Amino acid sequence: MIKICLAGATGWTGAELAHAILDADDLELVSAVARKKAGQDIGAVLGRAPAGVAISPDLVSGLETPCDLLIDYTHPTVAKAHVMAAIEAGVPVVLGTSGLTAADFEVIDKAAKAAGVGVLAAGNFSLTAALLQHFALFAARHIEHFEVIDYASATNPNAPTGTAGELAERLGDVRRPTLDVPLDEMLGPTEIRGADINGVRTHSIRLPSFTASVETVFAIPGARLTLRHDAGESAQPYVDGTLLAARRVGDVMGLLRGLDSLLFA
Repeated sequence: MIKICLAGATGWTGAELAHAILDADDLELVSAVARKKAGQDIGAVLGRAPAGVAISPDLVSGLETPCDLLIDYTHPTVAKAHVMAAIEAGVPVVLGTSGLTAADFEVIDKAAKAAGVGVLAAGNFSLTAALLQHFALFAARHIEHFEVIDYASATNPNAPTGTAGELAERLGDVRRPTLDVPLDEMLGPTEIRGADINGVRTHSIRLPSFTASVETVFAIPGARLTLRHDAGESAQPYVDGTLLAARRVGDVMGLLRGLDSLLFA
């Protein structure tokens, strides 16, 4: 039985994760963290029978209950501190919170290796997003021209989304794509060529009717390849991937980025 502390237990994905953990035969929700619902039973907050787990107001109190794993779906302003606190306590982490920087992950990786624990972080835990990353990283080894396009709803303040940002960062680690016209030689505003994420031009589109989508366009003379992931309105794909990671992160040492790193290692 894997004993889990869930931070962000009443959020959009967190609440569905809490339901799934409570229903699983091999997982046990021993601690839940959610500032606005602190003190209430997590089961009652979710609209089900009381689970005997009072929601903690912060991670420090949440980790007072012994656990085997922290799952974090909170906010980028607190996620790094949560991960570092778990590492210090010798607790592995599955991190679904987006918005951390490459520098943040360097610190996390060093601390996790020193503590002998694993951290799996992904901007998107759905299997289809993991496959997109896997295929895109392979394609980047063979094609030198590619860019990332990120789609989300008009009200989404994250630009890029965690999925697109992580994809661009990891693609840039494979290779920096070729720009036939360098930015300083362009005749128009350089902003129109998108943002630079680890050397990869990344474009964010924010319009009504989109939920969250990301695509990578690869091109060679005379041909193009587009790899695209579209998210629906359900959190279930993220729940399934997160729990898959929860069951396997105990075998990880240090930081892994992306569910594909776990699936296709």
